[in-house]
Order: sequence, then structure tokens, then C-alpha cells
Amino acid sequence: MDKAQDRFEIVIAGGGSAGWMAAAALAQAAPRNTAITLVESEAIGIVGVGEATIPAIKIFNRILGISEADFLRETKGSFKLGIEFQNWLREDHGYFHQFGSFGRDFDTIPLHQYWLKLRHEGDETPIQDYSMAWALAKRNRFAPPVSDPRMVQSTHDYAYHFDAVLYGQFLRRYAEARGVTRVEGRIADVRRNGEDGDIAGLTLDDGRTVDGDFFIDCTGFRGVLIEDGLKTGYHDWRQWLPCDRAIAAPCAHGGDFTPYTRSTARAAGWQWRIPLQHRIGNGYVHCSEYISEDEATQTLLANLDGEAQADPRVLRFVTGRRKQFWTRNCVAIGLAAGFMEPLESTSIHLIQTGIMRLIALFPDREGNDLARQEYNRLTEAEYEHIRDFLVLHYRQTERSDPLWAYTRSMEIPETLQYRLDHYTSHGRLVAFGHDLFPNASWLAVMAGQGLEAEACDPIVERRDTPFRERLAGLKKVTHEAAERAPDHRTALDQIMGRTSAA
Repeated sequence: MDKAQDRFEIVIAGGGSAGWMAAAALAQAAPRNTAITLVESEAIGIVGVGEATIPAIKIFNRILGISEADFLRETKGSFKLGIEFQNWLREDHGYFHQFGSFGRDFDTIPLHQYWLKLRHEGDETPIQDYSMAWALAKRNRFAPPVSDPRMVQSTHDYAYHFDAVLYGQFLRRYAEARGVTRVEGRIADVRRNGEDGDIAGLTLDDGRTVDGDFFIDCTGFRGVLIEDGLKTGYHDWRQWLPCDRAIAAPCAHGGDFTPYTRSTARAAGWQWRIPLQHRIGNGYVHCSEYISEDEATQTLLANLDGEAQADPRVLRFVTGRRKQFWTRNCVAIGLAAGFMEPLESTSIHLIQTGIMRLIALFPDREGNDLARQEYNRLTEAEYEHIRDFLVLHYRQTERSDPLWAYTRSMEIPETLQYRLDHYTSHGRLVAFGHDLFPNASWLAVMAGQGLEAEACDPIVERRDTPFRERLAGLKKVTHEAAERAPDHRTALDQIMGRTSAA
């Protein structure tokens, strides 16, 4: 076969974080004779309002060979040890969802079961007091975990905050240096084959055409290929996650340079705070049924740490997912695939797993039925697991505002109810397959949102483990270790400077 005929053409529609993450990863991983073209228009804005991530982003950067110092410098990034939730259970109440575990298990019984035993004896110590991530975060300190499992400093993890626009630009340079071709232009039409209905190519508004064998839709909420072109359909999840708007605005630094994201519940939704090196990203995710855009904007601007640095932007969305993520010869990545509100910083992660899943199930010109089926099965399960985790935050609340009164009484997915039943019965944490969030994350949110276990596991009553002394010792060494760590700004400067000098 002629080499030109064997050339496999991948076309990515749309840039931003999703498009350039896909381009960079494919440029690094795709087989020989694979041509990658990305089509985007500078006239179309992107939803880059500043991103918080979860620890898996480190794996993505490592696969691409991107150093942590270069990444932090290029994206104005900072460290993230978890998320602080304020006022979610009720006003003047807070808790922390940490990255990492609560110490290490003493024996075959999960550590939190001994914590539950203490609670039933009247000890009100919150579970987060046994978290290394929280011990660092509340002091505005940071240190990466160590590899020695005997040390408490090995029990936490971390992710990043970064400027999504800068990240996209950084990855564009990376991808273009590895052969990705960028085409400037707005997509006017999605052309399909008359025989099989696959996408044949894209027609731009100036009449140029971009043909390909396989297409990746990174066009955002609209889904120009997956929805406008292929009419895939959408599962609307607003009965469980009713927020449908966000007002976003960056502001100047003020207050502490925190190594964590903050989520503050408001009357009609919640406000995010994401600290970067050069500014703070802010937004008010809300439900338009309970507050107007003007009122939401005023609420956001009244609760900034510093002076607003840009006019507030309005984002409109419908929480949910496409009925199929991979249809015919097109896969949707990022917002084109679905929208999960950024309550637990999963947006970038869903881009990442979508790309990695596509590489693992790399398409051919034909015979993709099994790969497509498996891709959709795994992605559907991932979205539903994340959905349940987000719904948990809204369901377990004592707030009486109309939005929260609705979410507190709404019928929830059976899969979430099953988890809650196990926890309230004996404090057990159950999982479904490859859950994104580990048991420690579910425990942090369940306990933080006020969910109580009626009893601990019966086996705890039959053990003679000296758990009181061990829990006290864990708490002591955790907080002593945190006191020795540098502050967030110093740690950031040290890590960037050390690698830069090298």
C-alpha cells in the first residue's frame, strides 16, 4: 500500500484546553503516518476562567514529559491540597475534602471505623484532623508527599490551580512542535458521507474544506460535530443538579495565598475561589429559577478578595451528558461531551480520561464497533459516578433556602442511595468499579455534610486494637509535620526555581 494512502487523518474541531490537550497527547502517542489537524477560530471565545484540578493531572503532564516547574511557570499555577467547603451543611459550618488518605490503617479494619467508634463515645474530633493535606492547608503551607510509607508525609496528594487559557497556549506550542497542524477558521458545515453517514469533512466559512478519517469534537457546549452534525442527543440531569448558570470574574489577590480551592454555598448556588500566582479566579454557580443574573453578579462582586480585573462573564449550561460520546467516526471531548459543574474540579480530568481512553481504544478507518461500545460504556460509568458524588453535596444539607430545600428533598439516583444506606448503617464505604473518587473522598464529604453512621462495623467491637492512643498519635505527628513545611508561596518559588536552575 502506498504510504500516502496509509496516512490516517485525525481532525480536532476546537481549541482551548480540550482541543490542545487532545492534540498534544495524540502527537505524543499516535502511530506513525498519523496526521493531526486542529481547526479553531480566534473569533470564538473559550470558556477559560481558571481551572482547579485533581491529582491525576500530574500523570497527564508526566506522560507528555512536561516538568512541574515549566508547567507552573507557563500557566501561573499554584498548588492544591483539596477543597474547603464553607456553609454547605449550614451557615458558619465548614469542612475539607482532602487529596489523600486519613493516615494509614492500623490493621485490617479501615481507620475511619475506629474514628466512628470514638464519635459514638462522645469524641467530636472531625475526620479531617487526621489528614496531612488539611494540616498543611489550614496553615497555608505546602510540601510534596514523600515516598516512605512509614511517614505521615506520604499520606497526602496534591493537584494544581492554573490559568486554562495559558495552559491551552502552552500545549499548542508543544503540539505544533511535534507536527500538529493548526487551521484558523470557523466551521460552517459538517459534511457526511452519503453511504454510511460518517463525517467526511468540515467546511469552513470561507469555503475551505478539512477532510479526515476520524474527528474529535472539542467545540464546547454546542457540540458542533457530535450534536449539530450527528444529532446524538443529550441526557439532562437538572432534576439532580439544577444549577444552570455561572457568573465568572477574576480579581486581584487579597487575603491568604491558599494551597486549596474554596467553595462557599450561597442562597441559590455556590461560589468558587481559585488562587493563581497572578490573580484569583472566582465564579458564582447558581440556578436561574431562584436568582436573576443581575443579583448573582452583585453577589459575586460583593464577595471578592480584591478588585475585579475584568467584567463578569455569564456562562449558561445544562448539566448532563451526550447519549453517546463516540458516535460513528467522531468522539466528543470536554464540554462537547457533557457538563458537570466544577464543584469537585472534574472538568480537566474528564478531558484527560476521554483522551487517554481514546488512545487505548485507538480507532481505525473501519471496524470500530467494539472500541466504540467500550469507550461509551466506560465514559458513561465515569460521568454517572461523578454525578452521584456531586449530588451528595446538595442532598445532605440543613440549609433552608428554596434551592437547598428542593435538593434536600429530591429523589436521588439509586446508586447514590445505595452508598448512603451502607454508610448510615455501619459506616461502610462501597464503590462501583473504577470510581474516580476514592473512599477517603466519599468519607470526607459524607462526614462533612453531616451524614452520621448509626453504628460502626461490628468487628470493631471485637478487636482490642489500642486505637485511641494510635489516633491521638496520628493527629499529633500529622500536625507536627505540617508545622515544618514551608508556606505556599515559598514552596512554589522553590520548586519552580530549582528545576529552572537545572
